Amino acid sequence: MTATEAPNGSGAGDLDSQETREWMEALTAVIQREGPERAHFLLEQLLEEARQNSVDLPFSANTGYVNTIEPGQEARSPGNLEIEQRLRAYMRWNAMAMVVKANRANPADGGDLGGHIGSFASLASLFGAGFNHFWHAESENHGGDCLFIQGHVSPGVYARAYMEGRLTEEQLLNFRQEVDGKGLSSYPHPKLMPNFWQFPTVSMGLGPLNAIYQARFLKYLHARGIANTENRKVWVFCGDGEMDEVESLGAIGLAAREKLDNLIFVINCNLQRLDGPVRGNGKIIQELEGEFRGSGWNVIKLIWGSQWDPLLAADKDGALRKIMMECNDGDYQAFKANDGAYVRKHFFGRDPRTLEMVAHMTDEEIGDLRRGGHDSKKVYAAFDAAVKTTGQPTVLLIKTVKGFGMGKVGEGKNTVHQTKKLGAEDIKFFRDRFNIPIPDSQLDELPFYKPADDTPEMRYLHERRKALGGYLPHRRTKADESFKVPPIETFKAVIEPTAEGREISTTQAYVRFLTQLLREKEIGPRVVPILVDEARTFGMEGLFRQIGIYNPAGQQYTPVDKDQVMYYKEDKAGQILQEGINEAGGMSSWIAAATSYSTSNRIMIPFYVYYSMFGFQRIGDLAWAAGDMQARGFLLGGTSGRTTLNGEGLQHEDGHSHILAGTIPNCISYDPTFAHEVGVILHHGLKRMVESQDNVFYYLTLLNENYAMPGLTPGTEEQIIKGMYLCKEGAKLTPRVQLLGSGTILRESIAAQELLEKEWGVAANVWSCPSFNELTRDGQDAERWNLLHPLEKPRVSFVGQQLEKHTGPVVASTDYMKAYAEQIRPFIPKGRTYKVLGTDGFGRSDFRVKLREHFEINRHYIVVAALKALSEEGTVPVAKVAEAIKKYGIKTEKVNPLYA
Repeated sequence: MTATEAPNGSGAGDLDSQETREWMEALTAVIQREGPERAHFLLEQLLEEARQNSVDLPFSANTGYVNTIEPGQEARSPGNLEIEQRLRAYMRWNAMAMVVKANRANPADGGDLGGHIGSFASLASLFGAGFNHFWHAESENHGGDCLFIQGHVSPGVYARAYMEGRLTEEQLLNFRQEVDGKGLSSYPHPKLMPNFWQFPTVSMGLGPLNAIYQARFLKYLHARGIANTENRKVWVFCGDGEMDEVESLGAIGLAAREKLDNLIFVINCNLQRLDGPVRGNGKIIQELEGEFRGSGWNVIKLIWGSQWDPLLAADKDGALRKIMMECNDGDYQAFKANDGAYVRKHFFGRDPRTLEMVAHMTDEEIGDLRRGGHDSKKVYAAFDAAVKTTGQPTVLLIKTVKGFGMGKVGEGKNTVHQTKKLGAEDIKFFRDRFNIPIPDSQLDELPFYKPADDTPEMRYLHERRKALGGYLPHRRTKADESFKVPPIETFKAVIEPTAEGREISTTQAYVRFLTQLLREKEIGPRVVPILVDEARTFGMEGLFRQIGIYNPAGQQYTPVDKDQVMYYKEDKAGQILQEGINEAGGMSSWIAAATSYSTSNRIMIPFYVYYSMFGFQRIGDLAWAAGDMQARGFLLGGTSGRTTLNGEGLQHEDGHSHILAGTIPNCISYDPTFAHEVGVILHHGLKRMVESQDNVFYYLTLLNENYAMPGLTPGTEEQIIKGMYLCKEGAKLTPRVQLLGSGTILRESIAAQELLEKEWGVAANVWSCPSFNELTRDGQDAERWNLLHPLEKPRVSFVGQQLEKHTGPVVASTDYMKAYAEQIRPFIPKGRTYKVLGTDGFGRSDFRVKLREHFEINRHYIVVAALKALSEEGTVPVAKVAEAIKKYGIKTEKVNPLYA
């Protein structure tokens, strides 16, 4: 190198090459004599000194494109590698056979069922190491590890469970055929296989996000003395393509900040997503290393298998490492999709020095140079280093081949993800490649293979799981512990009428209920209040000092409001989970708490309150996953409705969250108007989820409007839960109408009742309908029964039961889209007119009274709708409708709010 040449392409000329060599030789000597740790320390000291002297240092979070763990530092696997290899081969075969069988044409419909072979083929060695040596089941001495399994590899997990005797051949033959109750779900679904899968992960990105908050919640349980979780790990398997999902990387900063050393990400870097390369022009492993290392994670790269070690050891001048770094992922995909001759020419042939390094090797030997994820010894060493890491989370970036062992049909091909049918030659190649003892005569049948129980392989399989506490994955369906919910009278501050002049909102009613629940000696510590930086909006700041905000580091500063009664208090054993401005994080924490009965054998009661507009709309996929996970807890949408939030506007006003909540079968949703309704619903939810351990969760919308609360009328509790009760009976007049409402607009119905009576001589009953969703489900259930039992006495929906004795047309009005109340139209008694008012369209800023006029849901529009319904039934002249429109100054030619 001349004095003007730039070392390593840095762009800066070397003014003193001799001095450079001396520094490099000194560093090499330190590494050789004192080890890499000492070299690392010295370099850090030099860099810090340079920064202190204002030397401009370009930042790089990347290391070389080689394994993080040097061969001499690798922990040695204690397992029988030969037996483990045979077991992996049998599982590969059974996984492949399961998918191929499912996709042989079904004469009944001529279709196929899908499934994936290539993904499990890429990480079978990773699973082998985990199941054989690292992953603990729940036992007397261990709470059990949490496994977030990469969704597309479920066939491989089923194949292992079949070998273990946990699944039958009949179940494997019914892969993706679940309707008759014999099959296996396509992906990890706790709802469909409640004793097997722990977490749903195939909605990509949700697994990594949920896992981070699961690991954090385990720390929370331990810090609060609820469960000993110190030896538990959360293992998360992701695809490298999956890391492009925003959620996958969205919380890695939290994991580092809170030092979640119980968290291990294993990113299967086979360089391919569903359609092609993840980073054809780049290097996904290097990119992810920078992301995670920059966020404070311990990063372990496993790129090359053991056969590369001698080549790297001989690479004295760095020529091989240079090529490794220069080749992009598109190149590496091509190398694996072709043979050894191609690799010799297009990889090693880039430099005469590297070409010489492999001159003694045959093309077959070059083609057999493996990536690190297919070397069980190196995988064990990487996993061992991960579990021994303290003080920070670990990510393992492990390079594999998608479709490993599938040969020409799929290995390294863009099409491998969709490959689910194999021809006779492909099956024969697979059999021979993995030495499966099935004769040619049986290949057409594609039988599953399972050694006899007394073989060394089967004994080893069971011994390894016995040593680790039992079989995985496994899911607990009910907690062993139990609690009694205090009687409803305990919450008299919520169910009794408010004192004169002491108006409150339903949000305040919720806070009163929660505060009382926290005071209960037995159940109070199990409450988990979850906030996303809006405690003061919902009047919950009083809880800060009362129960504290969880922070594993405690509070290392003096809060600015220390002199106030409700100061901001963080604590190592704090009970509140304050997530900051982060709805996805809040929901993930809620899911961790809401499934703790299963993951930690501890019943927890999470209450997650947020702006209702930022609920199902923003985290709907997580809410759906919560349903799959059989979550139990309360979601509370504050400042709900499209006309209740003065001055906030389109992005804040919710008119549709109940529509979205209704799409989740085990979500029970309510839009209560009064404090006593809030109390009854919350109490009933506790009874179901805590005492009965029912797999449901509750969604309540809350208001920030203050008004007098009438208190509970004894005997209406069951009707409140079912979704409808008569809350204000009308005068003894005719004609009559029935006014239905929920949330804030029920009060407009009550005001309309008075106008109808005094100004139009019409009597109106006012019905509070806390849940049009529950009324709909009840009605649909009755209709289904009637359809299937034509000779039996027809069942009547609860809506029909409530209205059948009360005459007149029905008018429903809510602060939600018309579709919300429209759902019950089929269940209105026959011959009755049904009018629906709602808030279709975008929200906007203004005062409540103006917004209700704009959306045509105020008391005047309710009156007009009632009169119009009566006129259609021939009870009042239609002229009365026009008269009311004129009297109330209703603008008949304004633009429909839906389009305004």
